[in-house]
Amino acid sequence: VQLAESGGGLVQPGGSLRLSCAASGIILSMYTMDWYRQAPGKQRELVARIDTSGNTNYVDSVKGRFTISRENAKNRLYLQMNSLQPEDTAVYYCHAVGGVYNGRNHNSGWGQGTQVTVSS
Repeated sequence: VQLAESGGGLVQPGGSLRLSCAASGIILSMYTMDWYRQAPGKQRELVARIDTSGNTNYVDSVKGRFTISRENAKNRLYLQMNSLQPEDTAVYYCHAVGGVYNGRNHNSGWGQGTQVTVSS
């Protein structure tokens, strides 16, 4: 499993960013996929999840602002982030959920992360 995030950067409060995660070695549509984030001095936090049926879940702090999606034809995962706030500052990671589901085994994997900084 190889995952590579991109799209991070510096943005002002209230701004938007779209993160992208390119997957190789797996068929993204067959995996439950997550976006995690880790702020300095804090534990890594699950931000959003999309399962193989397209069902999504979000941590309360980003509901209504962030949208997780996938583009199967490009084998990519996205996180659209709107109304960004300083507390959203973190390194964001793409994660492929491992384990047995949908009748087959899945290998877990992490990307290297992309920095998102929200500051004026």
